[in-house]
Amino acid sequence: MAKAKSAFTAKWVESVEATDKRQEIPDPGLRGFYLVIQPRPGGAKSWAVRYKGNTKITIGSIAAWKLADARKEAGRIMRAYDEGRDPRAEKKEASSDDNLTENVLDEFLKRHVKAKNKGRTAYDVENTINREIRPKWKGKMITAIRRRDVVNLLDDIVDRGVPTMAVRTYALLKKFFNWSVERGILEVSPMGGLKPPATVEARDRVLSDSEFRLAWLAAEEIGWPFGPLFKMLMVTAQRKEEVAGGSRPEFDLKGKEPVWIIPPARAKNGREHLVPVTRLVISLIASLPTIDDSELLFTTNGKTTVGGFSKAKERLDAAMLRIARKEAEERGDDPAGVTIPHWVLHDFRRTAASGMAALGVEPHVIEAVLNHKSGTIKGVAAVYNRYDYDQEKRRALTRWERHIKTIITAKPGSNVVVFDGRGRKK
Repeated sequence: MAKAKSAFTAKWVESVEATDKRQEIPDPGLRGFYLVIQPRPGGAKSWAVRYKGNTKITIGSIAAWKLADARKEAGRIMRAYDEGRDPRAEKKEASSDDNLTENVLDEFLKRHVKAKNKGRTAYDVENTINREIRPKWKGKMITAIRRRDVVNLLDDIVDRGVPTMAVRTYALLKKFFNWSVERGILEVSPMGGLKPPATVEARDRVLSDSEFRLAWLAAEEIGWPFGPLFKMLMVTAQRKEEVAGGSRPEFDLKGKEPVWIIPPARAKNGREHLVPVTRLVISLIASLPTIDDSELLFTTNGKTTVGGFSKAKERLDAAMLRIARKEAEERGDDPAGVTIPHWVLHDFRRTAASGMAALGVEPHVIEAVLNHKSGTIKGVAAVYNRYDYDQEKRRALTRWERHIKTIITAKPGSNVVVFDGRGRKK
């Protein structure tokens, strides 16, 4: 039987070979910690604990447990024995369905997120959990999640080109694992010392008129359901989640002054928001199909709102570039030289705000259109003005709609102008 002369190292564990007999090799660096090697031909290797005459406890295979992690687990088991606890019972409890990650996430939503946050915040957190976390870790015990699992999850989000979402998910996971430690579900958080996956810089990107026109034409090209949804973002200047989650009962289109009331539970700042509805919005809503009598505006199954914005944005980008290059070719220009700088869907909202300002709309009215919680009106005045400016908002959005119609009906220019990330000509 092989014998270690000093504390186990990963290299030594990898190199020790199986024999015709089962081997239990003690670690000179941690009394009671063993490397178990099954006989040939299998030769599987695993970690185990034999401590103070208690029955052996298997930790797991060396493939699933790195040496450092296995040592920590062995120490936990030994402490349990020293404190008079039964680590076998604790292990059985840890492997119960209650500790499946998806079930712990449900408990976190119920007891922490929804209990301590307003409707919109809780809604956003639940969406992030269901979109970014639950699908990756469903069926996995929370006690089995390692730092590497967290890093891989966050790296995947960064690689999709959405670093802001990666940073938000990182912050959410820190809260989730810290809450799990507080509740005694975990001993330690796998995120200890883990830094944010990206640096998020403040954006000031606005789309030029020519880019805006291309986005509108591309939205027409990609069609239902994201084409009309993207147009709604462009016309209303509201948030992506608020538009995507819209339902027919929120709209009053038959009155003299049509409106859309976004309820507090769906508004980001938790405050009811009145959005004056213009003719373009009415025509867009009229064009939307009704799926299985659902009240949702943007749904493909009649039950849930649409998902998959990243892929839809990629389709929109590809259609914009395709249209721009086709127009360049028709003018006799080199289509290969046409580029469109990177932008995100939230830039529609910033572009609308910038456009309304250029059209002479007052800053406080723009903030009212956007439903910003803070800005030019503060203090006591903010309380008394909370629900004012409905007519000013209607005039602002009507001006913006007229400008949009001017943009989208304009003929392609004689040259394609490339803009930088701030909407300025290069």
